[in-house]
Amino acid sequence: MSDYERNTIGAPYGTLSRAEAAAIDVGLRAYMLRVYNYMVLGLAITGFAALGMYMLSVTGDAASAAKVMRNGVEVPMMMRGGMYLTQIGYTVYVSPLKWVIMLAPLGLVFALSFGVERMRPATAQVLFWLYAALVGLSLGSIFMVFTGTSVVRVFFITAATFGALSLWGYTTQRDLTGMGSFLIMGLFGIIIASLVNIFLGSTMLQWVISMVGVLVFAGLTAYDTQRLKNEYIYGAMEGDVLERSAIMGALSLYLDFINLFTLLLQLLGQREE
Repeated sequence: MSDYERNTIGAPYGTLSRAEAAAIDVGLRAYMLRVYNYMVLGLAITGFAALGMYMLSVTGDAASAAKVMRNGVEVPMMMRGGMYLTQIGYTVYVSPLKWVIMLAPLGLVFALSFGVERMRPATAQVLFWLYAALVGLSLGSIFMVFTGTSVVRVFFITAATFGALSLWGYTTQRDLTGMGSFLIMGLFGIIIASLVNIFLGSTMLQWVISMVGVLVFAGLTAYDTQRLKNEYIYGAMEGDVLERSAIMGALSLYLDFINLFTLLLQLLGQREE
């Protein structure tokens, strides 16, 4: 019998038989697997969108590059050694449209967070996939800043770290609620510091933000995993409610992974020369 079964028999929400505990355990595992499947699919969409946007945004042909005016002369927009930014790349990463692409995912998160209870599960899924694709468009720029090898290396470091932390959050008997409240306060601190650093442009402050951010999102990974587990056990969810909960759970873990990845990339990534 699993540790979960041993701990749920006689648990605070009622005395369970072994058969009942086993049924809850099976349902919980299926629910968490659904959450992880949604999250992984979201990450895959983000990855393909990021790589695809990068490939559309750069070119080695000066004739195909976006043109800018310098000293009254129209010249191709060069990025670095022999690589130029295409018109698509200029539109997405340089023109005012970049703000729409950057802020649109935030709008979708608010729409999901505050409106998911009124949505059909299929609608919530579409919004989640759309959110993941938009994040991918923004993340395409990392291939212009960091070497492909270091991006892949940091991704696998993030995956291993995330997996270990999520497993710990799922199996630990320690209540992480108090830690979660502290981490959310830390998250707000990171957001405020990041906004301030937009104007300061301090390399040292950015390094501190990245270090603290890694610790915060590492803790949130474990906390969110335990929260999702408890929501299933105590929530008595089924049908559409269960499906919407799985989508929102996947969104929470997806955000933990993406933020952990980008912060580790700031610390460990090798920048292009």
